[in-house]
Amino acid sequence: MDTQPATSKVINIRQLKTVCSSCSLRELCLPMGLSREEIEHLDTLVYTRRRVKRGETLYRAGDGFNSLYAVRTGFFKSNVILEDGRDQVTGFHMPGDILGMDGIGTEAHTCNAHALEDGEVCVIPFSRLEEVSREVRNLQHQFHKVMSREIVRDQGVMMLLGTMRAEERLAAFLINLSQRFVARGYSPSEFHLRMTREEIGSYLGLKLETVSRIFSKFQEQGLIAVQQKHIRILNTDGLKHLLDHREA
Repeated sequence: MDTQPATSKVINIRQLKTVCSSCSLRELCLPMGLSREEIEHLDTLVYTRRRVKRGETLYRAGDGFNSLYAVRTGFFKSNVILEDGRDQVTGFHMPGDILGMDGIGTEAHTCNAHALEDGEVCVIPFSRLEEVSREVRNLQHQFHKVMSREIVRDQGVMMLLGTMRAEERLAAFLINLSQRFVARGYSPSEFHLRMTREEIGSYLGLKLETVSRIFSKFQEQGLIAVQQKHIRILNTDGLKHLLDHREA
């Protein structure tokens, strides 16, 4: 009876070492910028991994806030239900991103998080993160950088919705996805969209018909090649030119 908890703790610590010290996403997640000695301090931040099936909910708006979730594999979306019942997508999240920060201020989640495909997250108890951050000051600094990254991303979305035409919104969306895939070691010009056209439209403030029309237009112009959800960017400069021309 007494040996089981200790064994479980050893297993969790080993998992954490694998995740943080050897994970290919460590330069995108909390260990980024930490020394090897500082990463060793994270061994006390015992957390588990949670597998989430496609379509399952990681957390819902109103759920009590206890943990952050670092995406290890898979693709997720966050959304809110508006007063008129509409589903508003607020973000798409891929490996290396951290979900759940919406609950820090109110101690309750303000949005929902769903898996767009089978995935796995690292569950980080927030109370333990605060404790370890007091011991490893650089960890606290890194966490603030991660939060800042999320704020900047949200500001970018507000700019999309507030100032850009429909074609510019979709071009910016594809360029941003490309850059995020590159940061994770994937191809900058060829990727599979995990979200539907309708979800893209919700995120960009566009109707489904408008998103489909612009995809077709971009393909006719030789900017991209589309086969269902598979996207090939054929002319990155052409997509960027839509934004450069706007700035000019």
